[in-house]
Amino acid sequence: MIKYYNRKSKKYEIEKVAGEKYLNWIYSSPIGMNLLELFIKKKLFSSIYGKYCDSKISKKKINSFIKDFNIDMKICSSSLNDFNNFNDFFTRKLKKDSRPMTKDKNILISPGDGKLLAYENINLNKVSNIKGINYSFYELIKDNKLADKYSNGTCLILRLCPTDYHRFHFIDHGICSNTKKIKGDYYSVNPLALVKVPQLFCKNKREYSIFHSENFGNILFMEVGATCVGSIIQTYTPNEKVSKGEEKGYFKFGGSTVILFFEKEKIKIDKDIIKQSESGHETQVFMGESIGFKIK
Repeated sequence: MIKYYNRKSKKYEIEKVAGEKYLNWIYSSPIGMNLLELFIKKKLFSSIYGKYCDSKISKKKINSFIKDFNIDMKICSSSLNDFNNFNDFFTRKLKKDSRPMTKDKNILISPGDGKLLAYENINLNKVSNIKGINYSFYELIKDNKLADKYSNGTCLILRLCPTDYHRFHFIDHGICSNTKKIKGDYYSVNPLALVKVPQLFCKNKREYSIFHSENFGNILFMEVGATCVGSIIQTYTPNEKVSKGEEKGYFKFGGSTVILFFEKEKIKIDKDIIKQSESGHETQVFMGESIGFKIK
């Protein structure tokens, strides 16, 4: 059971998890864990499932998925008839007015839809995840010189579950570097998996780039793959100017994670998000939503 904070209603809610029975069995039983290590975490498994989601036969999953998870199709820029397969639906775009965004350059926005954790004054050797389990930032990016620039900075972990909008966006005007890819496994990023697999983020496939933002400093922008994520697709053009809210890329099928690292004394995260993170609860946010502000 995953309990998260709804900052609009100011109440806790229970997340409806896609494939919950499957996840519970895989990460809670000896047989499931053995199968996980032997096959499920491997690229081959996710590639096979990714190909299925790209096939026409997967289209039959769309209607039941929408119904089971109450997906709001009114904000989708395409109609059901436009989707040729499940990944077409999964990577759907939204109407421009569905995610309002402030133009105030001092306001920090969420890069996507999902459940957010925020940590300030981070220790690079002990960056926490949702259950308070620590991992090393040095191991995460495998570049000690770069990592040192983010000591005592701020970390945002945005978890996208399969029912979320799966495109991620730039949080400011600026220029983004080329993407560096780090090979890894494909564990689930569900909180249950985070408990069972130590330093999961350091083990999964991931990509990162440096976003030279106009208002929030040099941000390390990372995308982490997960079980059944066919691909991480970068749609931006490296080293060319981008605008606040512009799309950076998207994930194909599966739960995924976007992680942002900010340098020291660049931003301040909203108090309600920090409070929930300290108590071990994620906060539901949407792309373009205000989550903090620039330290002047």
